[in-house]
Amino acid sequence: MSVQVGDRASTGAPLLSVDGLTISAGDGAEATGLVRGISFEIAAGERVGLIGESGSGKSLTALAIAGLLPAGLTAGGSALLGGVETIGASEAELRPLRGPAIGFVFQEPLTALDPLMRVGKQIAEPLRRHRGLRGAELDRAVAESLAEVRLEDPRLARAYPHELSGGQRQRIAIAIALAARPKLLVADEPTTALDVTVQAEVLGLLDRLVAERGMGLLFISHDLAVVAQQTSRVLVLRGGEAVERGAVADLVRAPQHPYTAQLVAHARALDAALDGAAGGGSAAEDERGRDAGGDA
Repeated sequence: MSVQVGDRASTGAPLLSVDGLTISAGDGAEATGLVRGISFEIAAGERVGLIGESGSGKSLTALAIAGLLPAGLTAGGSALLGGVETIGASEAELRPLRGPAIGFVFQEPLTALDPLMRVGKQIAEPLRRHRGLRGAELDRAVAESLAEVRLEDPRLARAYPHELSGGQRQRIAIAIALAARPKLLVADEPTTALDVTVQAEVLGLLDRLVAERGMGLLFISHDLAVVAQQTSRVLVLRGGEAVERGAVADLVRAPQHPYTAQLVAHARALDAALDGAAGGGSAAEDERGRDAGGDA
């Protein structure tokens, strides 16, 4: 049974309004429901989290919003992105929205980036397509995009993805996602593939950029502690349904659903374990920090 708490954004016209979203695999009587009746809104500048275990439907929900579901999956219900209905929309209708209306940062940048194209050209592509930049103006914008994600060395623009560290690749992916100045950023497990030190740096970078640009944020993760750092409101998904929703502080303080309580207990246990480990091994931590310095 779902707990209906804080379904709607408190202020402002929504950037995104999702109502009764369903996602199914197959057709007719053979169809299998993967997401059932998900509803939420994100206002301008608001940060909302989707949290759940693998297979809960959180990533599929984000893909459906932008019309990016894999072949064989069908979405129903409604998703208004900047006032445009995306469920059932044609590719011609969706293409102009991807970039200016919504940008994506995915879990594994090595697979999200084109392995055969220099990263500078990958940043340039949305700058050219959505902002009409050319020539020296385009070159300056690429350099500015790199600097914005704290990759100041201009030589990095000529690198291929496999020549960069995991943290550098994810920063490139963020630069590409932000190039068209989206109003809503979707970050789908953006740090899961990174080591702990680089995770913290990338999360700090995302937090700063979202705040500076006043973007809305849909942050997807299996980690409640990370979601709590990045968002103010959260939906807890399990088995394709929202089992609880509301302000992060309220859910952490008094979870209503057993699964949410399990997530909270796990986050607290992990935090306690990390606190206990912090008393020793400082030299090792310093060494890891030095090793990771070039990774981010």
